[in-house]
Amino acid sequence: MTQLVTAPDREDIQGLLDSSSLTLDAPGRFINREVSWLGFNERVLAEASRSEHPLLERVRFVAISATNLEEFIMVRLAGLKAQDREGIEALSPEGLTASQQVEMTSNRVRDLQKQQLEVWRTLRDQLAASNIHVIDRNQLTDGEKFYLEETFETEWLPVLTPISVDPTHPFPFIRNLAVSMVMELSRRSDSRRFTGLLMIPSDLPGFIKLPQSADGQSRIIPVSEVLYSYLNRLFPGFEVNNAGFFRLFRDSDLEFAEEAEDLVGSFETALKRRTRGESVSINVDRDVPDHLVTVLLDEFNLGHEDCVRMGGSLNLAQLSEICEIKRPDLKFQPFDPRFPERIRDFDGDCFAAIRAKDFVIHHPFESFDVVVRFLNQAANDPDVVAIKQTLYRTSNDSSVVSALKNAAEAGKSVTALVELKARFDEEANIRWARDLERAGVQVVYGFMDLKTHAKVSLVARREGGKLRTYCHFGTGNYHPVTARIYTDLSYFTDDPEFAQDAGRLFNYMTSYAVPEKMSRLSVAPLNMRETLMAAIEDEIANATAGKHSGIWAKMNALVDPEIIDGLYRASMVGVKINLVVRGICCLRPGIPGLSDNIEVKSIVGRFLEHSRICCFANGEALPSPRAKVYISSADWMPRNINRRVETLIPILNETVHKQIIDEIMVANLRDTANSWDLRSDGSYKHGLTDSKEWISAHQYFMENPSLSGRGRAIRKSKGKSKGTNRTKGKSKVK
Repeated sequence: MTQLVTAPDREDIQGLLDSSSLTLDAPGRFINREVSWLGFNERVLAEASRSEHPLLERVRFVAISATNLEEFIMVRLAGLKAQDREGIEALSPEGLTASQQVEMTSNRVRDLQKQQLEVWRTLRDQLAASNIHVIDRNQLTDGEKFYLEETFETEWLPVLTPISVDPTHPFPFIRNLAVSMVMELSRRSDSRRFTGLLMIPSDLPGFIKLPQSADGQSRIIPVSEVLYSYLNRLFPGFEVNNAGFFRLFRDSDLEFAEEAEDLVGSFETALKRRTRGESVSINVDRDVPDHLVTVLLDEFNLGHEDCVRMGGSLNLAQLSEICEIKRPDLKFQPFDPRFPERIRDFDGDCFAAIRAKDFVIHHPFESFDVVVRFLNQAANDPDVVAIKQTLYRTSNDSSVVSALKNAAEAGKSVTALVELKARFDEEANIRWARDLERAGVQVVYGFMDLKTHAKVSLVARREGGKLRTYCHFGTGNYHPVTARIYTDLSYFTDDPEFAQDAGRLFNYMTSYAVPEKMSRLSVAPLNMRETLMAAIEDEIANATAGKHSGIWAKMNALVDPEIIDGLYRASMVGVKINLVVRGICCLRPGIPGLSDNIEVKSIVGRFLEHSRICCFANGEALPSPRAKVYISSADWMPRNINRRVETLIPILNETVHKQIIDEIMVANLRDTANSWDLRSDGSYKHGLTDSKEWISAHQYFMENPSLSGRGRAIRKSKGKSKGTNRTKGKSKVK
């Protein structure tokens, strides 16, 4: 059974010494955003220690945790350091200066990096017991040495550049995230001493799979181990001593002038600067002597507090390479998403299926191919006259982009709203945006000061002399790869009022024309906050009047102070609130008199929880047909509600409403197998710690078809599920 692993240090508790003293005006009512994010990554890392997971999947969780932490250092920690460096005096919502947050998060980052390394060492031993051996250079056989010799000569030597630092060979620029080697060199001819450097090209793998042994064992060696063996070949005529690796982290957030006339040009320039950002921190092999570490710190303008001394691999994100070994017995059982029976009922005709009834697709349990089919059908249908599409992230060989290009080449009016400011995907977005333009697509790059994060498709089709508009609203990106990993919702409708709102939204995004009204949709930054706060106030009024009240919500992050205070006020008058917040949560549940009616859990497991849902009781006990139910592209964060274009979609169709609140939300709230319960001090405890019942929402959705996707099949089965009944029924949620 997984134990509590995310208890914060005392200084992380933000003064929570007496919970009863916390009120609506006390800064300590908020959990620090950065600490909460690091707690999430600790939960990801904890999955690597769960014996229930297959071994290679546990290795993958270490790699995911390492990748997440890289982004935190390059963006969040870098931002805090920049604020501290510039003397910005603004306090965080819980009353901390940038300097205090830097100290607090730096310590937590250091601890987390060391935890990742310890977990990897344990898994490395377990891999060996399963005939996957990650070896060091002292364990190489003669045959393996011969194999590596050939690889070194043909593939490595041409791309490696050894450098001896002196006045004519100055210290070179070290790219962000680059793993490099530092060493002491002594020239044999005159005993002159140098500092030696060897930068590892980013396209070199982290591990080399050696030829399989006769007994079927897989043997793998880190590239870093191999390089040690060839230093004398790379630096002939020198004695090499005290060699070790280091890895530099730079500020990788993008900044650009709002008044830039050419947004695409600005981003191309900014992307080149990203690799040259300010140094944030450095990881150094613990075997590197102190005087060489001082050389590095001076060169990168870092202090000793910015250096983490580590033993072993410095790039644990590359462990994902090991996960590609073909050992299905050490991986999750393959899962193929279901294709909704409702579409099959109409012989694959998406438009006919939507005309018959609104429906929602629950990814990854149901196939993203429905979204692709919808757009391909629009591209190939001669009666379709226009397609409008938002694009935030997608894959390099995106079938969505291909469908839009095909539609434009077929003479249809196609508009693509492309968001260039999708962090770490900007370069890819620029590339395929230009591909779309070459195909004749009208590409719009959105707002300079807002990110366009909404997920909307609009297809206008001529039917019977009139135009009918079909819409898709999503909680996730149009990305076929992540759609197999992320839990998201795709809602399809031909409701005329939704269609009109979608048209107004696209006009707003392409022309800055603020819509005079919206019939169904709420849109950030225009009126989403008002809609959410009004719904919370309605629950407060119901509870005050003695009526049923309650709030269920699911999201990736809860940060917004105004919404959190609204939830606190609701709790204070007796509104029962159940939240599923995967990542950052700045709300403290369980505080007497403030949040004792609020429970928060985080679900971390095989799939990444990504859908955003909120349900308001509306005078009846949850779950009920009268509840107000919404899906959204937005988390409850200031950036989403104030600085992004987002959508909040009311669910009015009876079947879709029932699926979202009675199936998806109930299953998530009852989950124990993947859940972590947030405590008032900011720590998390695994849901199985106190529970006697193993309930997995992910397993339930893999085994049971969704309600709105069943079509005629639901009548044949009389509504009875053929899979597990672990989460079946309207069990009470405390």
